[in-house]
Amino acid sequence: MRMYDIIKKKRDGGELSKEEIAFFIRGVTDGSIPDYQIAALLMAIYYRGMNVRETCDLTYAVRDSGERLDFSAVKGIRADKHSTGGVGDKTSLVVAPIVASLGVKVAKMSGRGLGHTGGTVDKLEAITGFRTTLSEEEFLAQVNETGLAIVGQSKEFAPADKKLYALRDVTATVDSMPLIASSIMGKKLAADDNVIVLDVKTGSGSFMKSAERSRELARLMVDIGKRAGKKMVALITNMDIPLGYAIGNSLEVAEAVETLRGRGPADLTEVCLALASRMLSLSGKGSAEECRLLAERAISDGSALEKLKQCVRAQGGDVSLIEDPSAFPKAKCSRTVLCPADGYIQRVDTEAYGVSSLLLGAGRNTAEDGIDYSAGILLRKKTGDAVKEGEPLAVLYAADETLFRAAEEKLLSATVIGREKPEKAPLIYGAVE
Repeated sequence: MRMYDIIKKKRDGGELSKEEIAFFIRGVTDGSIPDYQIAALLMAIYYRGMNVRETCDLTYAVRDSGERLDFSAVKGIRADKHSTGGVGDKTSLVVAPIVASLGVKVAKMSGRGLGHTGGTVDKLEAITGFRTTLSEEEFLAQVNETGLAIVGQSKEFAPADKKLYALRDVTATVDSMPLIASSIMGKKLAADDNVIVLDVKTGSGSFMKSAERSRELARLMVDIGKRAGKKMVALITNMDIPLGYAIGNSLEVAEAVETLRGRGPADLTEVCLALASRMLSLSGKGSAEECRLLAERAISDGSALEKLKQCVRAQGGDVSLIEDPSAFPKAKCSRTVLCPADGYIQRVDTEAYGVSSLLLGAGRNTAEDGIDYSAGILLRKKTGDAVKEGEPLAVLYAADETLFRAAEEKLLSATVIGREKPEKAPLIYGAVE
């Protein structure tokens, strides 16, 4: 079997066999297939797609490319959530502590930033000392002791996806439905969770730009999970507007802490409560309505915030930054972006907002880039808000003033101001079960 023939077959619209897909993933894992051929097949899949059978085979091959976690030593129901990626999406930092504080075990493996979107691991590494790499023994012990652990993907865990993930990021093949589905579900199925709740984003800041495409991706992933024996649900959530007001790693951690204190932005709070209630309900804690009340109480009584502190402490992080997020290291430079006209913000290109944050140093242009954890954007106005010329639209943060010009131009060009107030779009478009 030759990689050349597999690339040509998919390039010409052919259906790859289970054996061909397995050959490809083995070569990705053991390094026998060079990056340029991997990238070529990724691009062919991007343009030609995969049917459900191919996507399932790709998912299971990714799952089986490395070790699989055995959670049998963890006492209790194990639940996880995953987002398909958005701008300002710090929901895991809120949802996981809520759910864990209510007795459901959350053993979470998260990713780094991909393209214009942020990653939970990057946000957690903004906390001084926080270890996102634990041995399996440490990971499972922490889940048993505190109910919550959040780590990055280890080299042994779905290693094929780690390589594919990095190459997709730098070859413009991120937003491919079979590649997204196999990446997310390959990792999720390699872990031994009982319950998986998916947050499938839709809109300008997501990889799926239309609600129809987002629902199609949600259905595909839910079907893959159910075939593997998991309890599954996916929520379709709005990413035509950044979630919350903070974009950038330490800025987003601070906003997540405020949300756990009951003082977070309304949109972020609502999405987090919806996700948490679904995780709790599928875990047997009651109806969705009952679990919503449980989640609200976990915020109001402080137990969810305390659970986040326990997790940070257990993983070596500086808990004082959770107790007082204003102590996070500040960016050396800041610039206020002013509204260019009177009116209402009618719409924004959320992906461009994410790119603006990336230009400030908060994300990666290539897989080798470092990250400035203090860089990013604090929005002062969002879609639907009334604005006046000259008032603050956003504040940019970076290590170097030379980074501001391109980021400001990107942000302003992505913001449409008009005379009419736009209709308010729903935060949650529905669920796929």
